[in-house]
Amino acid sequence: QVQLVESGGGLVQPGGSLRLSCVASGIILRITDVAWYRQAPGKQRELVAVLGSGGSTHYADSVLGRFSISRDNAKNTVYLQMNSLKAEDTAVYYCNVVRELRNYWGQGTQVTVSA
Repeated sequence: QVQLVESGGGLVQPGGSLRLSCVASGIILRITDVAWYRQAPGKQRELVAVLGSGGSTHYADSVLGRFSISRDNAKNTVYLQMNSLKAEDTAVYYCNVVRELRNYWGQGTQVTVSA
């Protein structure tokens, strides 16, 4: 059974940084495309970043140059390093993988950017 557990969210001031973690079980992340999504109150869930199994990355325009997605194969964990955070980055962040055409999501971790 695939399980994803996110952590690392919290309250941070504008301009600050956070690193989110997504620990997986039941699936090997290094051979899977992994994505981070976020959902702000009253808004649809949106794609933030993708790390392909081959190492390619893709970022939403809104986070390009500020966020970085990476993977630790030994820990079966994917990270989202978030720098220069803005108020509009406030959202619940979710880790996502697709296996056999089924979407798997973690429980999410709240990121709040506020002075």
